[in-house]
Amino acid sequence: MAHFNYCKLLHVFKCMPQSIDSRVACTLGRVQLPPVYCKHLIRFKISSTSDRGVQEKQRQHMARGLPNQKPIAGVKRVIVVASGKGGVGKSTTAVNLALGLMANDPNLSVGLLDADVFGPSVPKLMNLKGNPELTENNLMRPLVNFGVPCMSMGFLVEDTAPIVWRGLMVMSAIEKLLRQVDWGRLDYLVVDMPPGTGDVQLSITQNVPIAGAVIVSTPQDIALLDARRGAEMFRKVKVPVLGLVQNMSVFQCPKCSHQTHIFGADGARELAHTLGVEVLGDIPLHLNIRETSDAGRPVVVSSPDSPEAEAYKKIAASVVRRLEDSSG
Repeated sequence: MAHFNYCKLLHVFKCMPQSIDSRVACTLGRVQLPPVYCKHLIRFKISSTSDRGVQEKQRQHMARGLPNQKPIAGVKRVIVVASGKGGVGKSTTAVNLALGLMANDPNLSVGLLDADVFGPSVPKLMNLKGNPELTENNLMRPLVNFGVPCMSMGFLVEDTAPIVWRGLMVMSAIEKLLRQVDWGRLDYLVVDMPPGTGDVQLSITQNVPIAGAVIVSTPQDIALLDARRGAEMFRKVKVPVLGLVQNMSVFQCPKCSHQTHIFGADGARELAHTLGVEVLGDIPLHLNIRETSDAGRPVVVSSPDSPEAEAYKKIAASVVRRLEDSSG
């Protein structure tokens, strides 16, 4: 960029009237420049060189400041489930993804980490209450239901207690949830990320090797805008985006079976095409998903043969395939 501006400035000088006394002119190449212009040009060149030096020092400083990624003990692969916006069904998707992985392959061991410190949903969705016990090494033991070990800030505070913390306290809590939990041996740890692209997302992606990210969005334009920001954030921190899940894609009337695209049709598919990723699957807007989630009996385990459960299991299979493709 500096070279381009330098050439452009030189061209401007070439176009100036040549009515300058040669005794008070200085030479730049074959072009005669007045001292005042020459002085500014030299200053411009020095400034451009200085800017490049500052940028290089900033890059080196940032590289030194980034923490070294350290795997979570006992965990083979970490999958993050994220969304740019809240209320799109991210937590429900994360829970049923974890259960879908196990439903597709009962030999797999899958854990679930609720990283949404301010709005933990996993305790309700997985019907878990109580405080984690401590091991001899002072590590927290996850609470388990449906064969899935779970950890959440919701296990450490009262159900209705607001968590009013500043950034440093949140980062400390995330560090404890990542490093001070005895996960045992897991093939996959599914992380339910908080909405947005803030401190928690950066902390997790910079401290832990992430196998891939799943982006959840409804087809609505306003949700897709934030979903794209979420996908771009993961790309910036070098986390592979496995694909998009289009949640609440269609509503089917239980009376007449008429289908209505309440939040729009195929918005996530268009975004996936723009980003160059695939759509992992579509989840319908269905009463069964809402009722089973509120009851703490996720649809994959409570209605395993339903079309809704099959949709989640299809997404789980697509995630595994994408991980195998990227590792191969």
